[in-house]
Amino acid sequence: MSRITIPAFDNAPEASKGTLDIIRQQLGTVPNLFRLIALSPAALSAYVNFHGGLSSSLDAKTRERIALAVAQVNGCDYCLSAHSYLGLNMVKLDQAEIERNRHGTSADAKANAAVGFAAKVARERGHVSDADLAAVRLAGFSEAQIVEIVGLVAENTFTNYLNEVAKTDIDFPVVRVAEAA
Repeated sequence: MSRITIPAFDNAPEASKGTLDIIRQQLGTVPNLFRLIALSPAALSAYVNFHGGLSSSLDAKTRERIALAVAQVNGCDYCLSAHSYLGLNMVKLDQAEIERNRHGTSADAKANAAVGFAAKVARERGHVSDADLAAVRLAGFSEAQIVEIVGLVAENTFTNYLNEVAKTDIDFPVVRVAEAA
């Protein structure tokens, strides 16, 4: 059971309901994460704007790969479950690729550089080497895209930490960090 009460849609703060309604229209449901963030209309607005800004930067598969790597590094079962589901069903990653992503790698050479860099940023809290930056650049990522990768690490770290603080009830098929092969 969640340690922070997650409101039903009807019990969410009025200032959050418009955003939650848009999420429900897009996803067909409002996952627990969004209803949790909705407790603070300011946090929900900030998260949705940050997420929206980064959603057009890198391709959807790369964004999901990064989310999987960061969730694994940060030990967040909720986000690992959510992004495994989204990876399989929305962006069509296969199970083997999801496992690789959890370990900070990818079968796709360019995505491998982004996922590995993101995992290192998360694991090392941003303390990456010149060689790490050179590797991601060599894979074809621009300076702007490097900033966006770091932004995705930050976005996912926020949800990882919030879900771990709250111990959010998982409303996706459950995947546990400890299950990594």
